Amino acid sequence: MGYQNPPITWRELNHRLGEWDPKPPPAWADGGDGPAWSRKRAPYEPPPLVRGTATVPYAELHCHTNFSFLDGASHPEELAEEAARLGLEALAVTDHDGFYGIVRFAEAAREVGLRTIFGAELTLGLTKQPVGEADPPGDHLVVLARGPDGYARLARAIAQAHLRGGTKGNPQSSLETLAELHGGHWQVLTGCRKGAVPRALLAHGPAAAQRELERLVEVFGRERVTVELHDHGEPLDTARNDALVRVAHAAGVDVVATGNVHYAVPSRRRLATALAAVRSRRSLDEVEGWLPATAGACLRSGAEQARRFARYPGVVERAAALGLECAFDLHLVAPNLPPFPCPPGLDEMQYLRLLTEEGGTRRYGPRPAPCNGFAAPRVPGAWEQIDKELDVIEHLGFPGYFLVVWDIVEFCRRHDIFCQGRGSAANSAVCYALGVTNADAVTLGLLFERFLSPERDGPPDIDVDIESDRREEVIQYVYAKHGRENAAQVANVITYRARSAVRDMGKALGHAQGQVDAWSKQLDHYVPVGANAQTGYTNVRGTPTDYDIPESVLALAAEVEDFPRHLGIHSGGMVICDRPVVEVCPVEWGRMPNRTVLQWDKDDCAATGLVKFDLLGLGMLSSLHYVVDLVRDFHGITVDLGTLPQDPAVYDMLCEADSVGVFQ
Repeated sequence: MGYQNPPITWRELNHRLGEWDPKPPPAWADGGDGPAWSRKRAPYEPPPLVRGTATVPYAELHCHTNFSFLDGASHPEELAEEAARLGLEALAVTDHDGFYGIVRFAEAAREVGLRTIFGAELTLGLTKQPVGEADPPGDHLVVLARGPDGYARLARAIAQAHLRGGTKGNPQSSLETLAELHGGHWQVLTGCRKGAVPRALLAHGPAAAQRELERLVEVFGRERVTVELHDHGEPLDTARNDALVRVAHAAGVDVVATGNVHYAVPSRRRLATALAAVRSRRSLDEVEGWLPATAGACLRSGAEQARRFARYPGVVERAAALGLECAFDLHLVAPNLPPFPCPPGLDEMQYLRLLTEEGGTRRYGPRPAPCNGFAAPRVPGAWEQIDKELDVIEHLGFPGYFLVVWDIVEFCRRHDIFCQGRGSAANSAVCYALGVTNADAVTLGLLFERFLSPERDGPPDIDVDIESDRREEVIQYVYAKHGRENAAQVANVITYRARSAVRDMGKALGHAQGQVDAWSKQLDHYVPVGANAQTGYTNVRGTPTDYDIPESVLALAAEVEDFPRHLGIHSGGMVICDRPVVEVCPVEWGRMPNRTVLQWDKDDCAATGLVKFDLLGLGMLSSLHYVVDLVRDFHGITVDLGTLPQDPAVYDMLCEADSVGVFQ
């Protein structure tokens, strides 16, 4: 079994434990490398709800989800559901400097029958990162995309701002850079209190606000600038809105009402303030002076907004009309793979057939001529299988995918980097002929249809294992070949789990670092906050009896659980597409040097049709490479691992599960 363990096989151990009945991993399991515990977002299923009938048409044009990271306090799905219940005409998601949550929002909105608007609240003139600041610097500008072209331009603007910043979380944008990109395809709102126009109004009066508004008009055009009013029930809201209306009329600019929404329902205000404390790295007591006094940043119906803005006739209805002008379905931006560069006179399928013919000749010998002029093939049926697979690949339209993978593997071969196609790709004779895999699918009698068939949905999935010590060379090759605007790594959305939720919410409530650390250690990382010894591995919310953690901390921790905390980098997924990828989803810098990362995770990429290539690091391949080099250096023998004969006894052992630690 292993070091210092008794001489018992895994087969015998399995027999002795035959009556043990472990609980299956729960649906929310997140066990890292454990395949049975890996986390995958389930398809969205709408709750039973009755779509509201609006007496006053209204579209919410300024709304933050929890993908504004420590700002918004509701999931995108919650906001879509609440907007549908209220009978809104449309809902805009305008998270800070990104499109992080729009795929989930679009999926939910489609199911509940809600029109979608895509935008972002851009930060202009950022001088320091917002995390750790009670009142982060920079002006805010709300930008809505007017259709797919506006979406692509806005995605590019966000990406360029992040890349210009040079480090993660430091987008550098300005009116001058935005002027070159909008092309008349955006609608710009003056934004919240941190917008340039409201900020100038409060700091220097109407004349200064007028100058800031004229700057926006000069850059974006009078028809594409709208003054935004919001009313959260705070003392200065009405006076500020009165002044903004006068400034707008003087400039000949339209006015709309928004909710400046940060959560779906008023009860989420408590969590929103706790998240603000976490972002500012202060307790709620220390950040109190910067927190809103009311729970007004929630979604409202058109009728309620009409009552709040009765002194400004038409602003609610104009929000609805503008929302309908900007609404479109995210499916309209679905990308394809880029065309692969082929030799003159050849298209992708012809080039793939040529490469497969050359590789098949090396692997299986020359193709038998119809007149039997050649000797019998080395492996009977090999060429027939190759032809069958190529026909399926052509029928499904995937030659470009195979060429991209082949190009990556060829780079590894040229630079003496061990790599190997993983999983069901080994069932393909074409992959074997191309050198993507080293398992002879024909000789081993493997089923190609397990890898690819007309009945399967979506592109093939070829994961490439690369020796971990040199994987970075391969990743940087993909960046260099396709460019930073055309290739990016997939993000991994880091979410709150039981321990991290208790730590952050405890600190927000003013408890000491040592105390919250001690509380977090009482919890299982993989079990939701409400689970305990009596309830077991179930998704329970409530007050556990086993812990001495205060109820106030547990209640907030249960609310924030599964919220996105920040973005990480997927273990190896990269995407490229037929247009600059920054026009499909913005990219930003990762923490690792020279890594640029999409703002979407693997599930979001799959939902929008972005094809992912997994370039995975495998330490054992590095070890094997070192061993092969040592054998060559000391014995003068070059070992080709792909030609080593298979040992039937080892296969029998694996079939009997008499092994441990075998990943592949």
